[in-house]
Order: sequence, then C-alpha cells, then structure tokens
Amino acid sequence: FLLTVLLDELNPGINPAEINAAASTYLAFLWYAFDAKKSRFRNFMSYDRRWLEEEGSEDSHARALWAVGTVLGRSRNEGYGRLCGLLFKRGLPVVETFTSPRAWAFALLAIHEYLRRFNGDRLANATRDKLTEKLLKLWHSSASEDWPWFEPVATYGNARLSHALILSGSWMPHAEAREIGLKSLRWLCDIQTAPAGHFRPIGSNGFNVRGGHRSQFDQQPIEVHATLSACLEAYRATKDSAWSVEAQRAFEWFLGRNDLGLPLYDSATGGCRDGLHHDCTNENQGAESSLAFYLAHAEMTLAQNLMEAQTSIVT
Repeated sequence: FLLTVLLDELNPGINPAEINAAASTYLAFLWYAFDAKKSRFRNFMSYDRRWLEEEGSEDSHARALWAVGTVLGRSRNEGYGRLCGLLFKRGLPVVETFTSPRAWAFALLAIHEYLRRFNGDRLANATRDKLTEKLLKLWHSSASEDWPWFEPVATYGNARLSHALILSGSWMPHAEAREIGLKSLRWLCDIQTAPAGHFRPIGSNGFNVRGGHRSQFDQQPIEVHATLSACLEAYRATKDSAWSVEAQRAFEWFLGRNDLGLPLYDSATGGCRDGLHHDCTNENQGAESSLAFYLAHAEMTLAQNLMEAQTSIVT
C-alpha cells in the first residue's frame, strides 16, 4: 500500500488504473485485518482466509499505521483517505500501551506522514511527544560513549529508531531527539561498513551484542532499506551530502556491492533475493524482500528528483 503512494508520486497520472487497482486490494486487506473491538490489526492469514492470530504483533500494527498515515498525508484519492482516516483514528491510541521500541518508531513515522496534512490534530501531536520521550528514555538507560545505542543488542530494523528521532526531532522541534537520532545513525553506519568500504548490514544470525558477538550474516534486505531511509532523512534534516552518500552505499548492496559481490535484485524476475549468506544468496524472493528493494528504489529516486529540482532552482 505504501509503495503505491510512492509510485504515484514518482509518476503522477502514469498507469493510474493499475496503481489504483493494487492500492484498492491492499487497502481492502488492511480494512479486513483491523479488529474494531480490540483496535488492533491482525497480520497472519491462512490460504483459506482464516486469521491465525487474534491480534498481530506491535510492530505489524505500527507498520499498518505507517501505510495508512502515508496515504492520508500524501494521496490525492479521497476514497482511500476516508477509510484510512477511520483506521488511523481507531488504531493510533493503543500504540501508547506498546512496549516495542520499533513499534514506537514506526508509529512516529506514521504520525509524521499524517501530520503533513493534519498538523493541528491534538491526539497525533500528543502521541508523537509521548513516543519520542519513550525512545529518549530508552537511549539514556542504555547508551554510553562506546555504545551509543538504545538497547544492549542491535537486532533488526535498527535504523528505524534513529530515523524516528531525526524526523520527530526536526519537526516538533526537539533538538535533543534530533541529535540523538543523528548520533545513533552515524554509529550504526560506521559499524555497518566493511573494511573494503561497502555496506554490511548487521546479520540476523546472532545480531550485534554489546561487548560480544557481531553477526556478519545472514544479511537481510529490510535492514538495508531501513538504513537507506534513515540516511535520506538525515540528509533532509542536515543538508550534509555525506548522508546521501551513505544512502547510495546502502542501495548498492542490492546491486552487488556487498561481501560476496553478488546482486540481490534479480532483473530477470523483478524480485529481490531474501538475504546474503556467508557463501551464497538466499534464492527465495519473498514479498518482504522485494518490497524492501522497490521501496528503497522509490525513495532514492524521489530524493534524487528533489535534489535535482533544488539545484535547478539555485542555478
């Protein structure tokens, strides 16, 4: 659903019927997934369309909010906006009870997108304040000079924590949140740089433990997309071109600038391989990995278009 919005921004008026058909399908799923009694999104569904859980994870709920928030903030489709408005209004309050830092981060991304158009919404602004403070409290309880991070282990979706603070800190504004977001992202980029200079995301086979093991494999596309998005936000916040270079370096991981020199994106199928093992790529091309590539590609293209437009205005 999120990708359809970005594609429409990239190519306004191009293949609108195809994009709208896909968006309608994805919105229908989100509508069906939302349990109004619990105010929670469900996530896993069987092939015979039975829900396999009473409620989805906190992360999946917040990601769903991110999608509908983006539609509300960017889409020109009024029909989508009405349905997404109901989902956002009903699904946002419960986020304050969540304990997952990544859910807090995804919810902050959702709120920012929503506030693009509805910046006077008191509930959204108050929730942003509370979730930002939760992340700051987490940082102060864990971070040190040699470990400038939110938790004693860097696991998955790490850059989303930094991304959320850079974004919220820049727009609230909240100087401390912005600086912690930038500082933590710089550290994350440093430890995800291989000696040869290419991008090396923290592997999912053990993650990165404070003072201990740092997993090199299995490297996942979603980590690359998260880092790329955060770096693009850091560039927008600071106008420091070093961040756009970091984003480009992360994107090149998909194309073969990685530990094995093998592309993850498969131009023959249009899919993205699921990961990088120590000796080969994971040849499965799942939806999550393929979406990670296409979202990364769309975000990079939008950012480059904006930079070119700004350069053109200046010159």
